[in-house]
Amino acid sequence: MSLRLGPAPFVRWTRLCADALAAARAEIDALNVFPVPDSDTGTNAFVTFAAGAEAVAELGPDADLLTLVKAYRDGLLTQARGNSGVIMSQLVRGSLSGLPIDGEVSAEQVAVAFERATKAAYEAVGDPQEGTILSVAAAASQGAREAADAGRSARDAFSAAAAAAREGLARTPDQMELLARAGVVDAGGRVLVVVLDTTEQALTGRSAPQTKAIVPIPVEAGIDLSEDGPAYEVMYLLDGDDDAIPELRTALAALGDSLVVVGGEGLWNVHVHVDDVGAAIEAGLAAGRPRRIAVTHFADQIATQRRPQRHRRVVIVATTGDGITALCDESGAVTMPFSRTAPLSHDVVASALTTVDADEVVVLPNNYRYVGLFDAAAKSAREAGRRVAVIPTHAQVQGLAALAVHDPGIDFDDDVVAMSSAAGSTAHGAITVATEPGITMAGPCRAGDVLGVVSGDFAFVGESPLEVAAQVVERLLTPSSELVTIVCGHEAEEDLGARLQEHIGRGRPDVDVHVYPGGQEHYPLFIAVE
Repeated sequence: MSLRLGPAPFVRWTRLCADALAAARAEIDALNVFPVPDSDTGTNAFVTFAAGAEAVAELGPDADLLTLVKAYRDGLLTQARGNSGVIMSQLVRGSLSGLPIDGEVSAEQVAVAFERATKAAYEAVGDPQEGTILSVAAAASQGAREAADAGRSARDAFSAAAAAAREGLARTPDQMELLARAGVVDAGGRVLVVVLDTTEQALTGRSAPQTKAIVPIPVEAGIDLSEDGPAYEVMYLLDGDDDAIPELRTALAALGDSLVVVGGEGLWNVHVHVDDVGAAIEAGLAAGRPRRIAVTHFADQIATQRRPQRHRRVVIVATTGDGITALCDESGAVTMPFSRTAPLSHDVVASALTTVDADEVVVLPNNYRYVGLFDAAAKSAREAGRRVAVIPTHAQVQGLAALAVHDPGIDFDDDVVAMSSAAGSTAHGAITVATEPGITMAGPCRAGDVLGVVSGDFAFVGESPLEVAAQVVERLLTPSSELVTIVCGHEAEEDLGARLQEHIGRGRPDVDVHVYPGGQEHYPLFIAVE
């Protein structure tokens, strides 16, 4: 069977990778002992791949494959976190660059893509170490090459790469004494195996064999920190000429270790462990324009993670409509109602995050215009010692899905991952009514026409609210959909939600449909599919 890349399978693969890393996050964090036992490799990998998937999802269903691939590569590069996140972004970037966007993919092309990606990853690391994600990548490349040389298919080449990566991961304790002492495999290598296993399953439908669990031997906080070793992790994005990067690498290599510089075409992601933070940033200034600079003091981070703590956690939700606000209030959330005539302001948002009686805060903006507003306020709240996570929900129904899985009794990061996954896997739409003639992505409309919205874009124009809503639902539903949530606004006809529920039941009796009164303005229906 031939292998061709396509927009819909690609989008699905990006979401599958993020979901798989969400599920494996805690396990990978527990494996994390190299280069510093800061227990965040799994979290960093999930955040990196979730950002890539979100960048793809924002393009909508009509984007072509080339646009989707570029958005994914850029999303991974700009949002990559941690040593392994940065290296994984380079591996994915290199692999996708080596595969044909249009036309059939051969096993030889798969092998070459893996080889080029692995070579680029090794070159991006200042001091490559065996027994790390690089060794696992090299094993995967060898597996793909052997499959290609044996005349097997492209799908077989991916399967062979995944199998070889699992074997390479199992060898990492033999290649690095630190891993052997801790009784673990390399955490970064485990990230790569999760992604390759997910890719194999997406292409073949076969689930990979379970990786043998290796229980970490507790590593004392600071065991790998010494007066002579780097104490800080420095990361930043760099806008700079490609020609300036070799000199930047040389300058940073002299300052510390765990150096990784990836990217190209004027945009780079820089990661290094140093003692002199200022010098690392000055090296970036000499090469271009550093931005989004992040500095982590390992000793403080590890001490915080090892210290047993019990925190009060709240969820702050931006809501529109009395019904939606009531639903969130009943769930125990702190609600911040808004409307077109009474939008949320920066002062109101900042005050809410800094005065709320909680040590841990999860924020659901539920509107794309408010994500940046809450992000800015969260920065100030974090400086005041509060843990704040802003989940970039763009729709009320995404917030409801996230709130449904919120569990204040579990670890903060686990709660955020579960809520992020629920929100991210919720396809959303709505119907509204045009107030004046205009041109939409779905064609021209007149005042009074019903507009169907899918993922924030106008997708349908019609006269009947029920017919347009049914079109929106049909666009959102997939064979694996299990639940449709309908939230009725105050302008909706009294039985519109019930009639839509009946319509869905006739076509998809396997799907559960829930109808709630929302009371929102301007949108007779909000629709979610999970």
